[in-house]
Amino acid sequence: MAGIVGWGCYIPRYRIKVDDIADAWCADANQIKNGLKIIEKSVPSIDEDAATIAVQASKNSIKSANINPEDIGAIYIGSESHPYAVKPTGTIVGQAIGVGNCYTTADFEFACKAGTAAVQVGLAFVKAKMAQYVLAGGCDTAQAAPGDPLEYAASAGGAMYILGVENVAAKINHTLSYTSDTPDFWRRNYQEYPSHAGAFTGEPAYFEHIIKATNLMFDAAKSNASDYDFVVFHQPNGKFPTRVAKRLGFKKEQFETGLLVDRIGNTYSGASLLGLAAVLDKAKPGQRVLVTSYGSGAGSDSFDITITENIIDAQKRSKTIDSYINDKSYLSYVQYLRNTGKL
Repeated sequence: MAGIVGWGCYIPRYRIKVDDIADAWCADANQIKNGLKIIEKSVPSIDEDAATIAVQASKNSIKSANINPEDIGAIYIGSESHPYAVKPTGTIVGQAIGVGNCYTTADFEFACKAGTAAVQVGLAFVKAKMAQYVLAGGCDTAQAAPGDPLEYAASAGGAMYILGVENVAAKINHTLSYTSDTPDFWRRNYQEYPSHAGAFTGEPAYFEHIIKATNLMFDAAKSNASDYDFVVFHQPNGKFPTRVAKRLGFKKEQFETGLLVDRIGNTYSGASLLGLAAVLDKAKPGQRVLVTSYGSGAGSDSFDITITENIIDAQKRSKTIDSYINDKSYLSYVQYLRNTGKL
């Protein structure tokens, strides 16, 4: 048995309302909220970045797993906003959480699915018995140019997972991926903000890859939508994951627990993993979870997960995602520009 031993998340307490962004650009706030299904988003503090988010999420995951950090043999962190172009985020995190020196690390990049790619590699690492535990996940302070439609959703947050083969709280039964060269979203070297292909990011990109990956998982796991208690999809906005869930045969009660984007925005590499964390906070032994991420460029990772009896103790030790979502302080648009380094 291999899978999730513990999990931890972190969401900055600052928020900005979609209304305030829309007012700054003389846009129709109601039209934007109805179109994106987002009310507000998280904003990093001036001194927060993907590394600091990963540190706090990792500390929470270690507490949830109830392990000695020195038993972690690898750290894999996915992000679109690693603070250094040449210097790993993983070494910063390892030093901060007390892993010691006997571990390997690598930073992952693949748009919004870099975090789930890190989890896949971490899972393989513990199954190969190359480490007792692996710390893996995704954290981001998402970039968006002022006035770009992305500005209404791009937010900050992340989730980190302890993976292992002992005291597993959520067994990962299967994982697989579907990948293609679909240029729907990109950011070249030295370019400050990403570019995107507008409506092309929908059907040929997001929907194509999530549907293909999920159907491949149905085949591999010999399952269908009705076999799962919970489902989590990447959530760039509130419409896409709801629409793809319904197209694949899932009902509202299956996807609503992990749908967080309306309250915190799109945390990029952290999005689907934060959704999974919200599910793990409330899941019961024997329940089954499906997660399918999406990363532009483009690809999806899918996971079939079964909750075990160990979830009960892990939940008692976990800091819930709701505690972060409900602890919030609102910023003006000018304060938001300052916090994100645009002013």
